[in-house]
Amino acid sequence: MKLKEKIDKLLEYVLITIMSILVIDVLWQVLSRYVLASPSSFTDELAGFLLIWVGLLGAAYVAGKHGHLSIDLLVRHSKPKTQKKLLIAINVFVALFALLVMIIGGSWLVITRFMFNVKSAALHLPLGYVYIVLPLGGIIILFYSIYFIIKPDTEQ
Repeated sequence: MKLKEKIDKLLEYVLITIMSILVIDVLWQVLSRYVLASPSSFTDELAGFLLIWVGLLGAAYVAGKHGHLSIDLLVRHSKPKTQKKLLIAINVFVALFALLVMIIGGSWLVITRFMFNVKSAALHLPLGYVYIVLPLGGIIILFYSIYFIIKPDTEQ
């Protein structure tokens, strides 16, 4: 099994797990608020954190499947040789974004949250743990971009 396939499979399991926890969390939130008339104090914050994780890891997964939103009008109406060049250029720009914004910028965000000991209001969880998904998602997107630059005909 190739490395890309292993990463795809791992992301699938992680995303399924996070979504399952999110569904249980939201169900408990609704049940405790409307049925038990005693709203849980942490469920809202946990749902927000889980949405951050599922959003960023989901974006990385979709990037690996080339299922992300894009305006491909120029690519579709180009000659096959030009299409390859455009797809490589697009992946270079995605890789640069992942590196500069998600990995470097996200790592700075995580480091500063830990340095200043910033904690969430309800869970009292260090926010560095919440935001660590930003550089993690960036690393995965960077991997996929490099993969598609090296193998431009794969899954595009």
